[in-house]
Amino acid sequence: MAGPYEIIFKLLLGTLLGGTIGFERQTHGRAAGFRTQLLVCVACVLIMIVSESYYAKSAVNPEFMRIDPTRIAAGAMTGVGFLGAGVILKTGLSIQGLTTAACIWIVSAIGIAVGAGQYFAAISGFVITFFSLWGLRVLEVRMPRLTYRYVTMVTDETGEEKMVTRPFEKKGFQIVRMDYGVATREKEKTFIFTVTTKNDVSIGGVIDEVAGLSAVKKIEVKS
Repeated sequence: MAGPYEIIFKLLLGTLLGGTIGFERQTHGRAAGFRTQLLVCVACVLIMIVSESYYAKSAVNPEFMRIDPTRIAAGAMTGVGFLGAGVILKTGLSIQGLTTAACIWIVSAIGIAVGAGQYFAAISGFVITFFSLWGLRVLEVRMPRLTYRYVTMVTDETGEEKMVTRPFEKKGFQIVRMDYGVATREKEKTFIFTVTTKNDVSIGGVIDEVAGLSAVKKIEVKS
C-alpha cells in the first residue's frame, strides 16, 4: 500500500503531466483545455490509488472483499470515453474535436499508469503525446492532403452534368461522386456532387464562373 508521501507524489506527477497536455490544448483554443485534462489525469491517478489500496487490504485481511484493480481502471476508461464524446462536434459536414477526445483518453491512461506506479510508462506516454501534439503539428501542416468540397447546384431543365462540372475540372478539381434530383413540376434539376483536389485551389473563382451560367439558379458549397 502506498504511503502518504508516495500518494502526494503520484497526484503531483499526474497534475504535472495532465496539466502540461491540457496547456497545449488550451493554447490552441480547444474546449477541453488545461483544467479539464489536469482533472481527468488526477482523477485516474486517484482511482488507481484507491483501487490498489483495496487490493492490498484484501491481501492482508481476508475480511475485505478481494478486488481486481484492473476492473476499476477499466470502469474509469469507460467513463472517460463518454467525456471524450462530449468534445466531438459535427459542424456541417466536418467533424471537430477528435484530437482533443484522444487527448482525454491518453491523459486518463497516463493517470492510471501513474496511479499504478508505472512511472516510466507514464512519462514515456506523456513524451510521445506531447511530441505528437507539438512536433507533428508542423509536419502535418506540410503534408499533402486531399481537399473535399460538397456542392449542391440547382439548374433549370436545360442543365446538364458536363455543364456544371466543367468549370471545376478546368481548375483541377476531380468529381468523385454525383447524385441527381429532378423536380418536374418546378422544371428544375438538382446536382449534388463532391469535388476534391490535392492543390491549394481557391474555389471562389469556380463559383463565380458557375453562377454566371444562365441555367444555374442556386449553388451551395460546403467543406
